[in-house]
Amino acid sequence: MKRSLPLALLLTLPVFAAAAPPDGFEQRVESLRKEIGVPGMSIAIVEGDKVVFAQGFGVRKLGSPEKVDADTLFDTGSTGKAMTVADLAILVDQGKIGWDDKVIDRLPGFQMYDAWVTREMTIRDLLVHRSGLGLGAGDLMFVPRTNLSRAESVKRLRYIKPATSFRSGFAYDNVLYMVAGQLIEAVTGETWEHFTVEHLFKPAGMLHAVADPESHFADPNRAWPHARMNGGLRGAGDQQVLDERDELGRNAAPAGGLSISANDLSRWLRIQLAGGKLVDSDAHLFSEAAQKEMWKPMVLQPVAPRPDSLKATQPLFDTYALGWDVRDYRGAKIIWHGGAVFGELTAVVLLPDKKVGFSITINSEDGEIINGLMFELLDHYLGAPGNDWPAKFRDFKKQRVAEGLKAYNAKAATPVKVGPSLALAHYVGTYNDPWYGNIDVGLAKGKLTIDFKSTPRMRGALDHWQYDSFVTRFDDKTIEPAYVTFAINADGKVERVTMKPVSPLADFSYDYQDLSFTPVETKK
Repeated sequence: MKRSLPLALLLTLPVFAAAAPPDGFEQRVESLRKEIGVPGMSIAIVEGDKVVFAQGFGVRKLGSPEKVDADTLFDTGSTGKAMTVADLAILVDQGKIGWDDKVIDRLPGFQMYDAWVTREMTIRDLLVHRSGLGLGAGDLMFVPRTNLSRAESVKRLRYIKPATSFRSGFAYDNVLYMVAGQLIEAVTGETWEHFTVEHLFKPAGMLHAVADPESHFADPNRAWPHARMNGGLRGAGDQQVLDERDELGRNAAPAGGLSISANDLSRWLRIQLAGGKLVDSDAHLFSEAAQKEMWKPMVLQPVAPRPDSLKATQPLFDTYALGWDVRDYRGAKIIWHGGAVFGELTAVVLLPDKKVGFSITINSEDGEIINGLMFELLDHYLGAPGNDWPAKFRDFKKQRVAEGLKAYNAKAATPVKVGPSLALAHYVGTYNDPWYGNIDVGLAKGKLTIDFKSTPRMRGALDHWQYDSFVTRFDDKTIEPAYVTFAINADGKVERVTMKPVSPLADFSYDYQDLSFTPVETKK
């Protein structure tokens, strides 16, 4: 029989959950990994200040024998936004910046499309997706790769038209985290990469984590990206190894360009649960006051309805804080963020009231295993009845892919056999979009071609679709195909080129619909 404690003492003790992992968790994960077809993954679980699970599963690369372990580097995508925020928190603690400082006061030359927004935007505004930019606006400046510098990308933001008014609502973006990275360099004289390694990773003891591609590729213990590419649409078919060069452009690294292992993520989780206190030290990476700011909900996110099978996972509220999502699940507060780069996915999850945190990383795009295990672990720590969430998320994904293929195939069968209006040579030329840059439309062997000049290896043929619309399926098959439409003026000349994704399931970062190219006048 346990000895009872005085009520006053009980009220001051942290609330710890039952020992983790759940019974048979290791076998459960490996079974799901094989069933779903995920090449490799890693998981870290912490309770309070203790790491109770840190392990790898499967292989780093299909066709190779090297196993994933707890030190294998995975690209962690947008979970790195919270670390860019932590960089800023360190500067706030040092008195070098304030969360509500105007960006233009800290980053001279910063400019948005609207002059009033430029004057009013604060550092906090950069981090909470309420700028008025549309979903994923400007992502083609770094997706899937780029030759643009971070400074040049930030300079081009002034040409991206807003979709809504400033601070009126939520629309997820990456480009303003590029601004945050550039601001850190302006304030400190250190690149975001150097600052993150020297002032965050090293003090935190995250000694395998890296912030630049060169360090990532230099580590042999790294995961390779994989995706399902041969089933008609991305997300359908068999798993294929992707080219490692298909990572996001380094200009956008402050939005999600970190590579981190399970062991290092376990230290990050412990620091978060300890209010910024370093592992095995009385020192702090950032103050408790800074962490409260980071976790403070700032913007309401719309809650998308989920099917009946997943209804219990639908939050009553969903908000965005500084680099973190804050929502509810079964009456508990969840602090979390997902991360995605092409070929790898991550989730970092905190149950602060239970002093529990965990991370899940995979080297494929099979998000159903991350979502499924995330809610299984949440149920375990919240004492909720068991539920086969991975199976339900898998069924939901299968349905979405099937519906997407049906819609795609229906559209592919119905183009109008009219056009093009002009001889192909009249479409040839260089066209410019102010924020993206140039495309070249050429003519080779009787077919039009397209080449995106700010994106290495993004080129392909233009096959006539209908009227003055063409479809390009890029030579690099990992890039989402697009419809390319030429608008012809009264003089029979091309005056504008617009685009949209072919796939109804295309990732929002392929923001073709935001492009508007006009002819570049050539000197005679």
